Amino acid sequence: MSKSKPHLGVIIALAIIALWFTSLVFGLQWTIDYQSPILYISILVQTHLYTGLFITAHDAMHGTVSKNKAVNKAFGQVTALLFSYNFYHRLFPKHHEHHKFVATDKDPDYHNGSFFPWYFSFLKQYITWQQIVLMAITFNLLKLFLPVENLILIWMLPGVLATFQLFYFGTYLPHRGHHNAENIHKSRSQKLNHLWAFLTCYFFGYHYEHHASPGTPWWQLYKTKEQFDQSGYPTKS
Repeated sequence: MSKSKPHLGVIIALAIIALWFTSLVFGLQWTIDYQSPILYISILVQTHLYTGLFITAHDAMHGTVSKNKAVNKAFGQVTALLFSYNFYHRLFPKHHEHHKFVATDKDPDYHNGSFFPWYFSFLKQYITWQQIVLMAITFNLLKLFLPVENLILIWMLPGVLATFQLFYFGTYLPHRGHHNAENIHKSRSQKLNHLWAFLTCYFFGYHYEHHASPGTPWWQLYKTKEQFDQSGYPTKS
């Protein structure tokens, strides 16, 4: 094993933070041109990087960013805060309740309903008034130095779109509907396609595999998917 291997989780987490920050800084300084495809590509890239921040915080909740507990927690706290001032200490117990009581009334991520009622129920579990106040303060401070248009399109909009990305591919599709009795994790998994799985939600479309192996970091989930497909585990309902 290479010396860098034990620290790979930290390196990947740092890379996501650095890419998000660099993309944000450049995007906030651009002259917005609605006719340029670069604008829309930038919004999509920034959305994906926002999702990466939350996925990193999620991995920290499972202790997979670093074996050093203090370092692991620090990454979880920082990336959660960067994702619209989420608080790691609130996310942590709720996420573990999701794993313990998946797709039941005790699951904070679950709602027995259609997409939008479920989405708003999901948001109510995690959005706090403190977040809204902090976002408002930050916006009003930043607009003293940066164009409001850029702040909305490059900083705020991608954060909102990322909640849709996380919810749709990481919660709604995996847990909606009926699950067969043998599906002990009450989760379905998208078909094996590593490029699509990464682009949609950092491999968390392989959701049965995540519930079966929560100690596997996101960047290793594709291997677990391959193993489960070959060994006959139920990946669909």
